[in-house]
Amino acid sequence: MKIHPYLNFDGKAEEAFNFYKSVFGGEFVGGMSKMGDAPGTEDLSDEEKNRVMHVSLRISDDLFLMASDIVPSMGHTLVEGNNNYISLHPTSKEEADRLFNGLSAGGTIEMPLEDTFWGAYYGSFKDQFGVHWMINFDYNNPCVDE
Repeated sequence: MKIHPYLNFDGKAEEAFNFYKSVFGGEFVGGMSKMGDAPGTEDLSDEEKNRVMHVSLRISDDLFLMASDIVPSMGHTLVEGNNNYISLHPTSKEEADRLFNGLSAGGTIEMPLEDTFWGAYYGSFKDQFGVHWMINFDYNNPCVDE
């Protein structure tokens, strides 16, 4: 099984994913589809036609970060909240620092990166787009690619 986080935005998916690409690197798989590319969207406003229908950022062979924008005229609403975190498990403390510092830029830090009682170097934050992240480098069981 693979897990691919899927995020929803209110017109900020393109901006958010260009930002995430600047931190993670990787490539957009299949480009960035817009709502106006889909059949039956002729009556959408120009702004809604330009919203992202789907984007997939390949972060590694096993992980894709995916997203789309909501379409308010179709009855979609976005509620930002802390009910969804993306938990990243880097292979080194240095990589944890790089990811934390990059992704938290312009956001709100909930817990700074620090050593924890459970044997990890951990921190959490909400990024500038309202997405919640956890960075967890486990000293005892690092996620090392084999």
